[in-house]
Amino acid sequence: MTRKFFGTDGIRGKVGVSPITPDFVLRLGYAAGKVLAQGNVAPGVKPAVLIGKDTRISGYMLEASLEAGFSAAGVDVMLAGPMPTPAVAYLTRALRLQAGVVISASHNPFDDNGIKFFSASGNKLPDEIELAIEAELEKGMECVSSDVLGKAHRLRDANGRYIEFCKSTFPSELDLRGLKIVVDCAHGAAYDIAPNVFHELGAEVIAIGNTPNGLNINEKVGATHPEALAVAVRANHADIGIALDGDADRLIMVDKNGQIYNGDQLLYLMTMDRLSSGPVSGVVGTLMTNMAVEVALKQKGIGFVRAKVGDRYVLEQLAEHGWVLGGEGSGHLLCLDKHSTGDGIVSALQVLSALQRMKVSLDESLKDLTLYPQSLVNVRVAAGTDWKENVTLVEDKAAVEQELGDRGRVLIRASGTEPLIRVMVEADNADLAHACAHRLAAHLRG
Repeated sequence: MTRKFFGTDGIRGKVGVSPITPDFVLRLGYAAGKVLAQGNVAPGVKPAVLIGKDTRISGYMLEASLEAGFSAAGVDVMLAGPMPTPAVAYLTRALRLQAGVVISASHNPFDDNGIKFFSASGNKLPDEIELAIEAELEKGMECVSSDVLGKAHRLRDANGRYIEFCKSTFPSELDLRGLKIVVDCAHGAAYDIAPNVFHELGAEVIAIGNTPNGLNINEKVGATHPEALAVAVRANHADIGIALDGDADRLIMVDKNGQIYNGDQLLYLMTMDRLSSGPVSGVVGTLMTNMAVEVALKQKGIGFVRAKVGDRYVLEQLAEHGWVLGGEGSGHLLCLDKHSTGDGIVSALQVLSALQRMKVSLDESLKDLTLYPQSLVNVRVAAGTDWKENVTLVEDKAAVEQELGDRGRVLIRASGTEPLIRVMVEADNADLAHACAHRLAAHLRG
């Protein structure tokens, strides 16, 4: 079956436009509650879910709708308030709840929002559960009798619980004393959490992007705009910079010189750190992962597999191969021996602990890895556009691939979260990659 509402990362769209409307989210809460209530719940015990959100103003409205829907299905609700996506995954597992729900559109602008679910184990919902929720949506909404309606209460120590969890993933014999770190919270869900994690481990922390107003999430800050972090690191003479996105599951870092490092480079660094203490069987990247990383890993005898773009597909490949490290250039990094999902704060701590063990700075640790130039062009299109139906584009793609030969590659794909077609060309020459990418993108603009 094809999913009607769920994409690669939950349900996402423009606020006020179906399906991100109060009435739909109400029905979604009810449908999800009915499906989850059929799960592994002890007799006489009411199922319960945790709801967290980022800092978008629409989160208030959607939270209320979800809460009402779950209550109508007879499911209790714990409200965590603004909370990173990976924090919801952790707390759902730690509190032995039936599911966790995050109201967020991650790195998108404030007028988008979305709903994504985690299972009781802190993982993304499997396809069959999402399909079951969609099937329940088709049945329409009812309401359980008043004596079994769900109740709601606020989880008041959520921040503290998650801060302690993050700190527990950092080696107990190490600390961050003597480091000056700039932390960019993207005016998002980690604004009141991330600075405290690094401070409590001993670092001098300078926080930026930590004054959300409901409208400024991801606006010229965070992992999608790391230039702001680079400026702040240089201005404050900091040792390193950490940029998260709106829901804090992505990580981009900056060295003391203002040089930006993406997820591919950080994944490679974490892998080299693990390799120094024992064998690493393999790593999972995506179709977008830079070829230089794949070549460097294979030269060291480390397996490498490319998944489809999206952290859920990286997770699937990690599970299939029994590996623990994977990620995307966008900054979604997975360390499954530390957390069940991608976590920007936890990933940053893995990088910092690696640098401590290596006794080097970020720039020194990656001096031997030179990425191949990539040119990525995003073209906004009508929803549902299939680029493969553009005959001219398909023909020119074949021509570019022939021109590049073994000097590069072409990847064209539809975004799983926005109405965009992404055109990426990777080549051993930056000018060539740029020219080919824009040449192909021009066919989509008409």
